[in-house]
Amino acid sequence: MTRTTRDVALAFILSAVVMVLLLEVGGGAPKPPVGDIPSPGEFVGWAVPFTKLITDISAVMVIGSLLGAVFLLPSSRDEVEGLSVQAVRLAFWWAVVWCVATIALFFLNVSDIFAKPLGDLSSPFISGYAGTSAGRAVLLQAAGAALVAVATRWTIGTRTLAGVLGLALATLAPITLTGHAASSGSHDLATTSLLLHVVGVTLWVGGLVALGWVALRGSKRLDAGITRFSALAVWAFVIVGASGMVNASVRLGSIDALFGSTYGRLVLLKVTALVVLGVFGYGQRRRIVENGAGFLRLALTELFIMAATIGLAVALSRTPTPVGENVLRTPLEELLGGPLPAAPSIGRILWGWTGNGVGLAIVGLGTALYVAGVWSLRKRGDAWPVGRTISWLVGMVVIAWATFGGLGVYSHVLFSAHMASHMMLSMVAPIFLVLGAPMTLALRTLPGPRQPGEVSPRALLQSFLHSRFMRFLTHPLVGPLLFVGSLYGLYFSGAFESLMGNHWGHTIMELHFLAVGSLFYYVLIGIDPSPRQLPSIARFGMLIVTIPFHAFFAIAVMSSSSVFAGDYWRALERPYRTDLLADQYLGGGMAWAMGEIPLVLVMGALLWQWFSSDAREAKRFDRSEDRTGDAALEAYNARLRDLAEHGKRRDP
Repeated sequence: MTRTTRDVALAFILSAVVMVLLLEVGGGAPKPPVGDIPSPGEFVGWAVPFTKLITDISAVMVIGSLLGAVFLLPSSRDEVEGLSVQAVRLAFWWAVVWCVATIALFFLNVSDIFAKPLGDLSSPFISGYAGTSAGRAVLLQAAGAALVAVATRWTIGTRTLAGVLGLALATLAPITLTGHAASSGSHDLATTSLLLHVVGVTLWVGGLVALGWVALRGSKRLDAGITRFSALAVWAFVIVGASGMVNASVRLGSIDALFGSTYGRLVLLKVTALVVLGVFGYGQRRRIVENGAGFLRLALTELFIMAATIGLAVALSRTPTPVGENVLRTPLEELLGGPLPAAPSIGRILWGWTGNGVGLAIVGLGTALYVAGVWSLRKRGDAWPVGRTISWLVGMVVIAWATFGGLGVYSHVLFSAHMASHMMLSMVAPIFLVLGAPMTLALRTLPGPRQPGEVSPRALLQSFLHSRFMRFLTHPLVGPLLFVGSLYGLYFSGAFESLMGNHWGHTIMELHFLAVGSLFYYVLIGIDPSPRQLPSIARFGMLIVTIPFHAFFAIAVMSSSSVFAGDYWRALERPYRTDLLADQYLGGGMAWAMGEIPLVLVMGALLWQWFSSDAREAKRFDRSEDRTGDAALEAYNARLRDLAEHGKRRDP
């Protein structure tokens, strides 16, 4: 048995022991059957958490191996090399384990939910669970793990493997977003914070696992990997801590529950482990920087603490929470994710807030990453325009108001507020975001190559910005078609009602509005690098063509005699603004007013950029003429004299 295999086995045993102990203490351990009450049996009761532990550890190993191969270990060409190739092979085998364990978890969940032993399962039980959101999530994870296994088997290209790493991280989402956090109060906040928590932990633990494996192999590339991982570990620690606090607050419901319940005491234990890991990791990195050695022993100690924490997390996922699983009591609360807000007022619309987890994640991460990038430039003495920073922060404020601010509160219960939120996300916020030049900032602050030929994070972003995909998206017709066409496709079909009646449907619309608006304005007035450099006249033409179609949409909404998503609005039974057509008419008017004003402002910005471009070109020409002694002017005058003397242009 190799040392690597032994350490992995010890870590798994430690995780399992901690999980079993805390399941017994927390009340999540399976109970023997009582009387005639149906039960899947103790084997299934214990097999579910053990299989969940295997899926979690295998996911960490897959993502850690890919992270090490693509980002942590330096290379000298477009394909990974040396230990990185072996890391990709490890990712393949762990992805197979991940897939198989997830499939096993699916059948164990069927047995557990329907209280039937594995041998008594039949097609109705299996198909019934597969038709639920939880069942589909498990199957999606199995499919994602299978795709990762296939991809890592057949490629070692750095850019392709970066995409596979993204796929592996995305594979964590289905089960995370449909777990028992989804049935708690503020389920949007609970599920989003849990997803960020899981992603942060997986990157943190996986990266350290990869470096520990590299250290065991005695690679000379370890120091470079540690340096790059240190920055990632800091971000992961912050994300894990912040998301963990948010998630715990939703699950606990009160401060008293933190100390007065078993779940709360387990949360305190997990917080203690997180603090110990943070302090331990900081001291470890500092000692390595000062002494240049001693990584392996310290890393293995930290990894065993992390393994115990993973076992604790699995136990927490099966421990009853103080708020219970059915905190949303009524169909209305299930629909909205909380109680119906009070009648709107200016104060509530301006200063209210709701637990929109996706909005909080976008604003929190977007602000933190941008400010960190500006701070990084300042530290090394580089300048960054203050106007761009202000523009980006204004965009973040607009997103905050439209998602988890007062406008976001009522966007779920009033069509007019929904349309105002839509306009803010698609028409206003993107203007400020693209003028903040986030991609330019990222290209100036992301790590570059550590040795000639390396595909660095900066190179990956640059390749993406100039890829065929981006060239397609920035085509002059694609942006306007998505920007305007999606309006008609969404509101004049059954899609709008379907999305409004689904918890994640509203989030999908918010992300869509923000994405298509950002793409449209990126092509129009963006200052970030683009695969297409459209002349000012072409961009001006795009805007002129778009404005009428947007106005026609607003007029069509105002003129409609049928209520969009009428069943959804009527199901709310709100005691205010009960005239649905009048509220829809108001929403159409908002779309017209709030849509045309930003477009006119963008038209002014385009004209300014056009004139500024001409002025810069004139100055460039003047400087060139000064250097060459007016050579171009003399050549032009000579041509005019030649035409005057001969009456027509001579053949060469």
